[in-house]
Amino acid sequence: MEWDFGTGSQSPTLARMIHRKAPMATDTPSDLRFAILIDADNIAPKYIKIILDEVANSGIATYKRIYGDWTSQRLTSWKNVLLDNSIIPMQQYSYTTGKSATDSAMIIDAMDILYSGTVDGFALVSSDSDFTRLAARLRESGMQVIGMGEEKTPEPFISACNQFKYLDLLFAARRDEDDVQEDDAEPDVPAKRSKRSSKAASKKADKPSAAHKPALSKAKDEPEKEEAVEEPGTASPRPRRAPGDMGGDIEFSELPRTARRSHMRRIRSAVDSIVDQFSDEEGWVFLGTVGSELPKRLPDFDVRNYGFRKLSPFLKSLGVYEFEERANTAGARAIYLRIKEQ
Repeated sequence: MEWDFGTGSQSPTLARMIHRKAPMATDTPSDLRFAILIDADNIAPKYIKIILDEVANSGIATYKRIYGDWTSQRLTSWKNVLLDNSIIPMQQYSYTTGKSATDSAMIIDAMDILYSGTVDGFALVSSDSDFTRLAARLRESGMQVIGMGEEKTPEPFISACNQFKYLDLLFAARRDEDDVQEDDAEPDVPAKRSKRSSKAASKKADKPSAAHKPALSKAKDEPEKEEAVEEPGTASPRPRRAPGDMGGDIEFSELPRTARRSHMRRIRSAVDSIVDQFSDEEGWVFLGTVGSELPKRLPDFDVRNYGFRKLSPFLKSLGVYEFEERANTAGARAIYLRIKEQ
């Protein structure tokens, strides 16, 4: 042990390490304190609302820092975002052209915060794999690590985190929800048409336009293509872009069948292992157990990536599990699932 032999007491550094509060099993998510560290060189300002909301779902943000060279014109778009959300910009000059020094500054600050003993977890916001070792080191110290980045984030960084959130997928999902709400808010205005205009419109509809004639004639000459039929449980009905190996801007439903099957097989394998480990004698397992254990096996899994808001509809869409509702001792509804018998 490290002692100050002049006074016979422990050194301040060691004392902080010993008395540092580690996350307790009894802590609720809202009790956990997080340090949000953002790599401005790899993250766009449009994601800030999602970043703060995701951390708020897990606890309280006690540190909110963002790292970059603020003398550069590239980061001017962050100015209003930082002021509105009380995020502290940490200046780090670029010592040489084409090489960012931001990563080192962010790692040093993370370790300083770790040994201060004032947080229970970290939110590392970057799509850079350079933070893989940092995430692993923080977890070794008992910290909860939430990673956030875009789909291009390398797999090692994703695996090093307790959870990983795809910001571009969540941003697209939220934008789609806002569009739907705007459409629902617009009142339906019935079109007033006279009998003459109605007859003219119906006559025009019966007669194909010149622009459509080539397409119709071409369709007659071409043989009909068989529509691909999905095997049960190989794809979800309303998915957005899938994370990880899917990459790019390709919609999940537009990927080849083999790619979709491979991705869904990965999820099904994780769920099946949870059922095998926690199920009762009849094979039933509480849905809440699946929800809490699944991110431990797949840190990047989030039902919102596939267009769902809750876990049960997503699992039902796979078509390989059966569900049962039960009333617990308090009279509340509880959902259980098990693997369907073949």
